[in-house]
Amino acid sequence: MDGSTLTATTAPTNDFVVDQGWNAYNPQEHALWRHLFERQSEILPGRACDAFLDGLRRLGVAADGIPDFKRLSDILESATGWRIVAVSGLVPDDVFFWHLANRRFPVTSWIRTPQQMDYLQEPDVFHDLFGHVPMLTNPVFANYMQAYGRGGLKALRLDALHYLARLYWYTVEFGLIKTGDGLRIYGSGIVSSHTESVYCLEDPAPNRVGFDLLRIMQTDYRIDDLQDVYFVIDSFDQLFDATRPDFTAYYNDLRLRDDLTPQTILETDTLISART
Repeated sequence: MDGSTLTATTAPTNDFVVDQGWNAYNPQEHALWRHLFERQSEILPGRACDAFLDGLRRLGVAADGIPDFKRLSDILESATGWRIVAVSGLVPDDVFFWHLANRRFPVTSWIRTPQQMDYLQEPDVFHDLFGHVPMLTNPVFANYMQAYGRGGLKALRLDALHYLARLYWYTVEFGLIKTGDGLRIYGSGIVSSHTESVYCLEDPAPNRVGFDLLRIMQTDYRIDDLQDVYFVIDSFDQLFDATRPDFTAYYNDLRLRDDLTPQTILETDTLISART
């Protein structure tokens, strides 16, 4: 992504940071967090990767209720130099990337309703905090996220954000990793979803394809259903190393290619398992 030439220290006029308002959460909201946490905790061992499970333990994210962001930030900062900042919802792309480039992860402060238990289009505190933050205790993944933020600022300038958004979708949100014990989950959109945590590994329907940077950035995605394809990395080092170079040439190459649907299988794909 090579956003190193960009200034990550120049703050936007409005960083969209708000006070978490932890004291304003009501008992029903804390109870909903506990339900979501307990439900995921039952199914993630043996499905989520060790880096995620270790991060969850290190942060002390538990079923007590919605955590205090400041407490988690202090633990996270001592581990990898990252902090959590509260936001009220989705923020502009440039603001989001600026936060990442400065090792600040925006976490939505509100929590879903019971009617949204299994599906919501916009991220809430459970998705952002439970799904994303534990992985930031892993030094390699934490560096990847900062590089993504710097690369995002550059992609905006080059009118190439849709390519980089696909990389985020298929790694940070819906990525799988190969381990000695089989495929495991690291993507936040999966670990925070009860249905997808099982589906992504055990259902024969989706394709599971080996990591290929340009292939991923060429592939469209959908937000309103379970995924048709998951991309599998061999290690977090592979992910970080593949995204070190300057992406300018990649964007120029991709503009000459047709977009791929999520269902597409290419002859050049490393197919780990195919849909039936």
